[in-house]
Amino acid sequence: MRQVYLDHQASTPVLPEVFDAMKPYFTEAFGNASSLHQHGLRVREALKRSRGQMAALINADSAEEIFFTSDGTESANLAIKGVAYANERRGKHLVVSATEHPSVMQSVEFLERQGWTCTRVPVDADGTLQLEALRAAIRPETVLVAVHHVNHDIGTIQPIREVGRVCAETGVPLYVDCEASAGWLPVDVREFGAAMVSFSPHRFYGPKGVGVLYRNKKARLVSVIHGGVQEGGRRAGTENIPAIVGGGMAAEISLTELPRRIAHTATLQSRLWKGLKERIPYIRLNGPEPGPRRISTNLNLSTEFIEGEGQLLLCDLNGIAVASGSSCVSKSLKISHVLAAIGLDHALAQGNIIMTLGMANTVEDVDYTLETFAKIVTKLRGMSPMWDEFQRGVIDSVIAPTGRGKSFSQHAADVSGKAAH
Repeated sequence: MRQVYLDHQASTPVLPEVFDAMKPYFTEAFGNASSLHQHGLRVREALKRSRGQMAALINADSAEEIFFTSDGTESANLAIKGVAYANERRGKHLVVSATEHPSVMQSVEFLERQGWTCTRVPVDADGTLQLEALRAAIRPETVLVAVHHVNHDIGTIQPIREVGRVCAETGVPLYVDCEASAGWLPVDVREFGAAMVSFSPHRFYGPKGVGVLYRNKKARLVSVIHGGVQEGGRRAGTENIPAIVGGGMAAEISLTELPRRIAHTATLQSRLWKGLKERIPYIRLNGPEPGPRRISTNLNLSTEFIEGEGQLLLCDLNGIAVASGSSCVSKSLKISHVLAAIGLDHALAQGNIIMTLGMANTVEDVDYTLETFAKIVTKLRGMSPMWDEFQRGVIDSVIAPTGRGKSFSQHAADVSGKAAH
């Protein structure tokens, strides 16, 4: 059975060159970067080199603006909480887009429980931030704006340069989450006008266990982890040198390979989406069409009348690794807040999966996925009460209404109302 990995947004394999670069720092160069002897010096040199590689990837002014953390989630926590605590005398108001990553949203919710307030700026049906709404949300007491570069769920590329100009005009620092874009799209902190940017090498063929936070020297930031003077006193704890070295190598390779990565994945993305539309009725792409407003690695799909978990499981049984955009928590289906923010119908949000492409994927992978996924959808619809009710005209399609019945949401509400009486 063919094995097709279409979950590159979750993680990527470590490149052989990256793994080779890491090996000596497990055995030969095992010292602590804080030590004053030769073993420590060798490791400090590697740490310095990796900072330079990370700075080059995002066009930072200086390697000293790069801080290493354990992963992207920690970087987001440090950016949000660190700026909030450093500037609370100025104000306790934050502004974020309504579709930020959970690490951003939950950091904000943590601060809200401590007395901060936050305005969540709406997005349009494609997930694009509304700039005028952003401008209106900023107040004199606003201390941070947080907007991602590329959405982790639906692949939307945000107008970050324009967001940066709004922040510059109002004098509010901008934090940009580049977890979904670094290594796959150009990231330029100067063009963005960003005070802070975060990303993780494991998403572009580096190792897990290291995250990166860029901080412009003018941005005020306090530590949220205490116990040492590492990372300029901003992040205590012994650095994960093998992962940092590997991450630096992955960043250097990404910078060189970026045009090829974009071209390769864009070709496969177009073929995959075109084939899915041709083979499967009542399927929807969430977010922009493939092109300049969508990252070339991502397809977020809603297949009507079936649920995402069933699609994921059958894909896995057939050798195709994908992600499901919905999760079952405490016996009740909860849809992605991103899909809710773009106004997606609840039934479509439950039928959501995400396919993300990488450099190892081939045309043959895409064609196998098209053939196999079409059979999976047919099989699941054959077992679906919703599909049966649609065929009988009890409910209608949201994607392509026929006018023969109610939407699933309306039908469910009617059934619920009758049950209540």
